[in-house]
Amino acid sequence: MPRVLVRRPSPRLADGELTHLEPKPVDPELALRQWHGYVSALAALGWDPVEVAPADDQPDGVFVEDAVVFFGDVAVLTSPGAESRRGEIATVEAVLTSLGIQPQRIELPGTLDGGDVLKVGATVYVGLGSRTNEDGIRQLAGIIEPLGYRVVTLPVTRALHLKSAVTALPDGTVIGYPPLVDDPGVFPEFLAVPEAHGTAVVVLDDDTVLMSASAPQTARLLAERGLEVVIVPITEFEKLEGCVTCLSVRLRD
Repeated sequence: MPRVLVRRPSPRLADGELTHLEPKPVDPELALRQWHGYVSALAALGWDPVEVAPADDQPDGVFVEDAVVFFGDVAVLTSPGAESRRGEIATVEAVLTSLGIQPQRIELPGTLDGGDVLKVGATVYVGLGSRTNEDGIRQLAGIIEPLGYRVVTLPVTRALHLKSAVTALPDGTVIGYPPLVDDPGVFPEFLAVPEAHGTAVVVLDDDTVLMSASAPQTARLLAERGLEVVIVPITEFEKLEGCVTCLSVRLRD
């Protein structure tokens, strides 16, 4: 059974970093219920959730995607662009070690958030923006290009992370909400979606994606393409610029 890393939300979730959104009230109890629903959906679809140790002093710790990126069996621990998030890395490293994984690492002054890394086959698109800098991208390229990956740097000026603006379907088609995408033309196959929360999908197998309940039009669009679309509510995380991809890391790709 493939494994997926998750971390339960901190009671201080509402104190998380915001870049492009105005603060809104966050309900920690609802967030926890939504998180359990998200994890249960992954488990029901054949994924084995592995919990990273809770980090109640790290408001953004639930967004575990930003802490580590996998390239085959190679794990790369990131170097968060927000100083307030750098305390999240040690607990993620600990769970990787417990699984027998010895990760490589991006070092300061390089910064890299996992949410800025989109893998489409052997091409790795990396967003250069407020959380990921040129040095972090250079270090990542030094680790993964010898493995056969090609790194393509893209500007991210309209969203927090690259994967806040675009993700990819199982067939490699990149989807995105045009007002959030700096240059849709860079992608060989691009599909515009009608809702901002429809930009993010978690690919669970060749026919199944998980996405937010906040984008029903996009869900219908993807279902019409023949995909099985699994819907989960994540409103409390969306208030903090989070999305379905932010809440897990699949140990598969």
